Amino acid sequence: MCVQEGKNMEFRPCIDIHNGKVKQIVGGTLRDEGDFAAENFVSEQDSVFYAELYKKYGLRNGHIILLNPVTSEYYRETKAQALAALRAWPGGIQVGGGITPETAGEFLEAGASHVIVTSYVFKDGQINRENLKKMVSVCGKEQLVLDLSCRKRDGKYYVVTDRWQKFTDMEVTVDALAELAECCDEFLIHAADVEGKANGVERELVSLLTEAAEKLAEKDPAGRAFPITYAGGVGSFEDLRWLKEAGMGLIHVTIGSALDLFGGEMKFKEVTEYIAQE
Repeated sequence: MCVQEGKNMEFRPCIDIHNGKVKQIVGGTLRDEGDFAAENFVSEQDSVFYAELYKKYGLRNGHIILLNPVTSEYYRETKAQALAALRAWPGGIQVGGGITPETAGEFLEAGASHVIVTSYVFKDGQINRENLKKMVSVCGKEQLVLDLSCRKRDGKYYVVTDRWQKFTDMEVTVDALAELAECCDEFLIHAADVEGKANGVERELVSLLTEAAEKLAEKDPAGRAFPITYAGGVGSFEDLRWLKEAGMGLIHVTIGSALDLFGGEMKFKEVTEYIAQE
């Protein structure tokens, strides 16, 4: 089956905000208590700098993630940074991190193209379909991204919530993704066990996501690819090459700690040029 539309891997840049600063952290170390996270990089630039850069390069559908909970003393600073970035590029960036039906409107009005949701939909260790319906009713399927970031346990991948601290009973499978795709516009999936380590992608997870993307394209009358963005562990152009080939152009990518913008060795301009190649 030939996917007729959307079969080109895209670079989806990120702006992760923690304690009011743009950072790159080691994903599995994030804790609500004490607002702690092991840091790979803390930027001297604010969120607007990154939003304007991504706008200049025409990189759409990247994401801002608020890494502090609403209860944190730093949440107000983190939120202010997020809103400023959204206003710097209206319609160009998605936003997630503790978003609910009550708060989604403020972010959308500030310019978010989509809101990204995990914890509100996955409550008490399982999917809350009533909450999912509420989110859809507020922002519409076309402006909702489900963050199915996951960690491996007993050989299977499970959605994790609350800044990747809590396992749910929601296994990430091809069938589960096919079902949830009916309720949202896109998936964002961090491989939380390798997030921030820049030492290789979670290949088994990428293969699973590619299989799901193929299935979703087969279901679409026009063969359109359902957007799935993978994040976690990309540390080299070899990782990008593998991801581009193994993902068959169906899986988009986020690069964090390995990017020179965040203290890494992969040059931002070279990455954008490489991914843009057919």
